[in-house]
Amino acid sequence: MTVAAAIELKGLEYERIDFPYAEREEKMEAIYGEGRSRVPGAVIDGEPIHGSRAIMARLEQLEPEPALYPSDAVREAERWADEELQDLGRGLTWGALHFRPESMGTFAGGPPLDAPGTDFAIKFVRATWRYHGITAVRLHEELAGLPAKIQHIERLDADGVIGGEQPNAADLHIGATITVLLPVGDLRPLLEGTAAERIARALFPPSAGEVPPGAYPAGWVPTRA
Repeated sequence: MTVAAAIELKGLEYERIDFPYAEREEKMEAIYGEGRSRVPGAVIDGEPIHGSRAIMARLEQLEPEPALYPSDAVREAERWADEELQDLGRGLTWGALHFRPESMGTFAGGPPLDAPGTDFAIKFVRATWRYHGITAVRLHEELAGLPAKIQHIERLDADGVIGGEQPNAADLHIGATITVLLPVGDLRPLLEGTAAERIARALFPPSAGEVPPGAYPAGWVPTRA
């Protein structure tokens, strides 16, 4: 989401290729090298580039305007969003689906899954937990740390690093991750009315999916800071 938005912001043409899930790891590593199986990857002028930050830095070289990196503060905010925020889009979302696997159907634009579909979803979510290294301990820690991250986004917005008229690299990284979190009902009270929500809704269309409130175990969701 981040890279596609950056390409469109630059007014560049691109072709998007989505590999079937079962083939993605093998195909990605064939292009980008061993251990580089996560999206995104790009091939620009025949050069394979892996990872959103590397791709966006290359886009900035190709087309300097509008600038994705108007200041060093934006570069640091992008680093923080990539290294400390982005994994919550995986851990918290797949974490919620572990407890409400029938909701996986809504992420494909349909209703909650029936019983056979839920059986499939349970197996799929378990495999995804293994792939991303998600555990109950990690999920609990990520939930506990979420209010502090939302507050950090508020400070970045108040300082003018993000949230300006012209989106920058940090806006795109932060907005993409928050967009992925908004379908999780347990998280919306923490995000509603924040700079994080405002930036996400301004830059990205709403993400499909709906995980009803009450998915996480009782007491795991923190109160708003």
